[in-house]
Amino acid sequence: MTRLARAACLGALALLGASGLEAQAAGVDQQLRSNQNQLEEIRHERDDLQDQLSRLRGRVHSITSELTNLDRQKSITGRMVNELDRQIGSMRGQMDTLTLELILAQDALVEKRAVLERRLTDIYKRGPLWTYQALLIADSFGDLLSRYKYLYLVSRQDKALVGEVQELRDRIGQRRQQLVNVRAELARRRDDRGKELTQFQRLEREREQNLRRAQASEREALARAEELSKDERKLNDVIAGLERERARRVAATPKAAAPIAEGAIRTTDLGTLDWPIDGTIIYDFGRSQLPNKTFIRREGVGIAAPVGTPVKAIEAGTVQLAGNLGTYGLSIAIAHGGNFYTVYLYLSHIDVKLGARVAKGAQIALSGGANSDEGPHVEFQIRQGTITLDPINWLKNRR
Repeated sequence: MTRLARAACLGALALLGASGLEAQAAGVDQQLRSNQNQLEEIRHERDDLQDQLSRLRGRVHSITSELTNLDRQKSITGRMVNELDRQIGSMRGQMDTLTLELILAQDALVEKRAVLERRLTDIYKRGPLWTYQALLIADSFGDLLSRYKYLYLVSRQDKALVGEVQELRDRIGQRRQQLVNVRAELARRRDDRGKELTQFQRLEREREQNLRRAQASEREALARAEELSKDERKLNDVIAGLERERARRVAATPKAAAPIAEGAIRTTDLGTLDWPIDGTIIYDFGRSQLPNKTFIRREGVGIAAPVGTPVKAIEAGTVQLAGNLGTYGLSIAIAHGGNFYTVYLYLSHIDVKLGARVAKGAQIALSGGANSDEGPHVEFQIRQGTITLDPINWLKNRR
């Protein structure tokens, strides 16, 4: 009786000490699912950014947008690494808890088995008729009841002992399986962490490459803008020289002499002039932004057209420039009298010669611009002296 009571007390203490750990371990599976959901949410956010980056690269190239997207992907990947670190640390704590509970359960099982073995030995030694003998040798009815109650309690204790042994076996099996699951999940988390670090390093390299490309593009854009400005100043100098020469001729012509008939453009022509080429407007007169984000001032309008599209004079006049003009490539300038000039830039072929007279609507060139930032097109300008005018105000409305 004393041994049985002591064993029962030890078992109760062991179960009581393990109850708190068991409650903590019971949430292991739920915690693993929660951790997995958090990782999936972060991965989904990064997948959305990667899709966005693919769409950006599929549209007009924008290095700035790519850099911003890569920075956000780096940030999310950093969050993923930190989340994995947190989960790895948490899983280590779970493994410690499960290991401790497994050890306690195994110790309790050893004690319970020892008690159960002693009980079975005692029962075997006493034989199958011991229960009846214990009852039959009672001295009185009261003694019989006491003996019956004692045997009843012993049988209940034996059944409880068998149940506790089975429960401990089941608990050990569950904890071992949970421990295996946590270890496997921990291995996956460590593998994921390695992959995320590799991903972070890849994003860092890609960002550095894009940054260097952006810096090179910026330098190229600045050089391009400076070259355009230089060629624009050159064109302005040409027009200014032509205007000075025209003014000199006018001043040298006697007032009584007949005026030179050159089919001049007049203000009454606003909104009535024919277009120099069939195409669509790709940039307007005034301040404009290049694809590389550089801002320049446009002195005309860009008209998109396939290379080799005929370019026509919008009005009769005299060819004052027919040749290469730096970044603009082959270019033509026509004087229409009354200090009006039209300019045709980004040509692939010139059909007129310097000093030639051209009629209204005559073909003067073929379009080009294939190597320009905007692709195949022609830039058309109208000038009154050295003042640049918005051609849209002079051409027929086609929008």
